[in-house]
Amino acid sequence: MSNPLFGMMGGNQAPGNGLMQKFQQFRQMFRGDPRQQVQQLLNSGKVNQQQYNQAVQMAQQFQRMLGGK
Repeated sequence: MSNPLFGMMGGNQAPGNGLMQKFQQFRQMFRGDPRQQVQQLLNSGKVNQQQYNQAVQMAQQFQRMLGGK
């Protein structure tokens, strides 16, 4: 099963391959509470716990890259 969150963020692309551009596009189009959206994916079975954990780690990395906590 592929990870839809990981796919939306550009998959395994290196940061120089437009990942930030994809993130900006995603950010502009995203509506709602991100935690609620991810929890719904987990609850629906569209992502499993491992994929969820991977998405959380990616989000934390992006937060650090963008100057967050």
